Amino acid sequence: MAPPQKFPSWTLFLAVCAVGIGGTFQYGYNVSIINAPTQHIHRFLNETWASRYHKELNPDLLTFLWSVIASIFSLGGLCGALIGGSMAIRLGRKGALLMNNIIAILASVLMGISFPTGLFELLIAGRFLIGINSGVGLCVQPLYIGEVAPKHLRGGMAMGSSIFLTGGILAGQIVGLRELLGGEAYWPLLLSSSCFPAFAQLLFLPWFPESPRYLLIDRGDELRCAKALKQFHGSSEYQKEMEDIQQECFALNGEKPRKPWQLFTDRAVRWQLIIVIVMTMGQQLSGINAIYFYATYIFEQAGILAEKIPYVTLGTGACECLTALTCGLLIDYVGRRYLIIGGYLLMTLWSIVLTFSLTYQELYSWVPYVSMASIFAFILSFGLGPGGITNTLTAEIFVQSSRPAAYMIAGTISWISFFTIGMLFPFIVNGLKQYCFVVFLLECSLVAAFIFVVIPETKNRSFLEIKKEFDKLNFGRNTKKKETELYERRHLHDEFLKISV
Repeated sequence: MAPPQKFPSWTLFLAVCAVGIGGTFQYGYNVSIINAPTQHIHRFLNETWASRYHKELNPDLLTFLWSVIASIFSLGGLCGALIGGSMAIRLGRKGALLMNNIIAILASVLMGISFPTGLFELLIAGRFLIGINSGVGLCVQPLYIGEVAPKHLRGGMAMGSSIFLTGGILAGQIVGLRELLGGEAYWPLLLSSSCFPAFAQLLFLPWFPESPRYLLIDRGDELRCAKALKQFHGSSEYQKEMEDIQQECFALNGEKPRKPWQLFTDRAVRWQLIIVIVMTMGQQLSGINAIYFYATYIFEQAGILAEKIPYVTLGTGACECLTALTCGLLIDYVGRRYLIIGGYLLMTLWSIVLTFSLTYQELYSWVPYVSMASIFAFILSFGLGPGGITNTLTAEIFVQSSRPAAYMIAGTISWISFFTIGMLFPFIVNGLKQYCFVVFLLECSLVAAFIFVVIPETKNRSFLEIKKEFDKLNFGRNTKKKETELYERRHLHDEFLKISV
């Protein structure tokens, strides 16, 4: 028997790129580009208000309108997460991603024409729609990648979601430089530039097949499933993947896709659901937002000129991108547990260093450089563990019927946490100052301990093997009984096939 391939086929690799460019790339890109034109949008709001109502815009109302423009993206993301799973079930994974691009193009048009028409309401509507697009992409893209990847490459390929997300952040930082589209005359083009990834996905994704697991388990289409597997793995390698999908299909016994609320009452996924909730909240509340909040202040203290800081900030984006790539290369060798536990423990360490260095920032001339190094180290640690592996594990610990609902729950929690931390974070920082990192180091250490105790290693395991591992947690002594029932069902199924023949 030939050893498994160390790298995905070109078709698999290009399929990941095709889903990534219109999926998580859009989220990273649209989170990033809104920072560059802040002052230009403030000026646009003032001028529009003055021409419309013939009086100056109240500073408090200006702050409120800007807050709506910035935060409506999160509300759109929440809506996208709530509909993403249903779209993936009804339209298929590929169909949902293709349809999602129509939302992105409409959002780009609205944001692009907001300035020439003098309607800031269109800017708000466009940000809401691009938020929906990002929410759907964050839900459906990991589903597609997790289902098409062979088990020995699933971790590395699933990291494609994080690689494209961080790539989107970096691309947004670059395009938002004042020498490119960050200048006052070009900010409407900057915000509407998210149509280009959408057009790219509409151009390239139709050339690749639907998720084979979706075709066989959800649609019962064995011929199209076999054709998709041959396209992904080649005629000589597809049979093993086909057998794996057939085994999962039989184990599910025709079970239909679950609704999110059904998972909360199902004992069979109790611990998987707890893990998704803890890990998703842990990722959002880990302190990564605090790092970006303090970055500008620390760079200034290190003697970097204000006009040069955007270029240094590019380094943070490049850091995230580099670690996502590194994690993608390591995950199928080192395993998920070691990377994510190591990531959280390193973030705990850097939180301690930052607490001390920010406290003594002005006491010694070399301390700001320690703070600056700690920022980059924290970002590297985040990308190596929580930043990428959280989504990967969500795909792996659920079977086909529960996976879309699990992503809807994870996405909802992620967007609510994202919105909540955005609203509360300024108050936390103002109240605790640099000691906010004490809160984050406690959170990181607790999540690391939880993962160490509860989560099994999923490397090189099929979805059914992972399910059996969780059955031990969910059912305890009754696990053997469930396995006996499954064996009896399989035996009856084989007998039925013999009689039919």
